[in-house]
Amino acid sequence: GAAGGRSGLDALFSLLPPRGTDVIQVTNVSPSASSEQMRTLFGFLGKIEELRLFPPDDSPLPVSSRVCFVKFHDPDSAVVAQHLTNTVFVDRALIVVPYAEGL
Repeated sequence: GAAGGRSGLDALFSLLPPRGTDVIQVTNVSPSASSEQMRTLFGFLGKIEELRLFPPDDSPLPVSSRVCFVKFHDPDSAVVAQHLTNTVFVDRALIVVPYAEGL
């Protein structure tokens, strides 16, 4: 695939509040990815307190992509996790952003 442009993203990130959050939102997750696989992937970065994948693994609904929320024990892990944006997982590039709302 072609490399994605980062034009507007950097401007967007500079607008985000500097307040640290320990939660990340991962979008563009492959429908065939399991919560266990996501836990393994992000578990390398630090202790995970909570992980939620929507729709859940046992959902009967067909989806084009899924969303995963990961709450880390340490906010530093959430910062590092954001560097996994554009990592190709299963068959598509993940998008990782901080999620300030909390879980």
